[in-house]
Amino acid sequence: MTPAMTSAQDARFMALALALGRRGLGRTWPNPAVGAVVARDGVIIGRGWTQPGGRPHAETEALRRAGAAARGATLYVSLEPCSHQGKTPPCADAIVAAGIARVVSALVDPNPEVAGAGHWRLAEAGVVVEVGVGAEEARQAHAGHIRRVQDGRPHVILKLAVSADGKAARSGRRPAAITGEAGRARAHLLRAQSDAVLTGIGTVVADDPLLTSRLPGMRSPVRVVLDATLRLPPASKLLATARQVPLWVMTSDDAPRARQQALAAQGVDIARVPGADGRLDLAAVLKLLAQRGITRLMVESGPILAAAFLRADLIDEATLFRSPAIIGPDGIDALDGLPLSALTQSPRLNAIDRETVGADTVERFERA
Repeated sequence: MTPAMTSAQDARFMALALALGRRGLGRTWPNPAVGAVVARDGVIIGRGWTQPGGRPHAETEALRRAGAAARGATLYVSLEPCSHQGKTPPCADAIVAAGIARVVSALVDPNPEVAGAGHWRLAEAGVVVEVGVGAEEARQAHAGHIRRVQDGRPHVILKLAVSADGKAARSGRRPAAITGEAGRARAHLLRAQSDAVLTGIGTVVADDPLLTSRLPGMRSPVRVVLDATLRLPPASKLLATARQVPLWVMTSDDAPRARQQALAAQGVDIARVPGADGRLDLAAVLKLLAQRGITRLMVESGPILAAAFLRADLIDEATLFRSPAIIGPDGIDALDGLPLSALTQSPRLNAIDRETVGADTVERFERA
């Protein structure tokens, strides 16, 4: 086989490994959603992806399915195999034991417990290791894991829905149906691919959202509410479902203790973080979420909190749903105190994609 053929084959199998890994997005935290493929002579003999809860890992799943045929084969994996003893034995040892001859890995894992040690362990055992195939796609796929390890916070994805005239709600914060059915389905998919979805108490009071993913067969993320004074309404949908879908409320040090006890008795997980003037410190919120294992955080909030995240430069991705509907001049702007161009023309965010979804237009932005 010529080098060009080998290169094309490596790219094809790595693309499959990345696609398999994406199946685990939102399901594997605190572990990354990795994909793996075992192939021999151009034929796939095993596939795997990180299972819900983060274990088993993708590599051991692919090796299990390949069985004895893995001996002498090539393993493609979207992130460096682990080399340390955690809740499961090191994947690097399992790869060596299976007799894999060659490992094609997309990225070095920035986790200090790995950080090249997995690749080194394989090479010391005589396995041929090649790193970098599909690296750019892998960095996007593992953005949450990388951000949490390197910056101590989750990868933040802002979702905004705006009317054709740039409004997010009717006057008086009255909710308005902005996106169509296809757009709403896309938003539910974004939720399902996130570890957690975050909103503010203002949105909860105004809209009474459920914040679940209502697509068939898809799981729902942890729901996080920023509520500095613990005014979560007793009749809210969030509170009614707190025992079915996790509900975390971030509040201030000054919030009433009696109210905390009452909410906790209904299944709410409450944490206190620093804040001032009735607003919580967003950096402290993100740090705590990362400590709890959250890697991908979707922010689906009202104009005040969305603008606060933008001003704090804490947005890593944004998905903007534009509707053809008109709300009118008395509507609420999508970003409190900021023009929409503060997001769409931000020097910190690059426009990377634009598509039509039903009657809506969906634009995506990534940190520059």
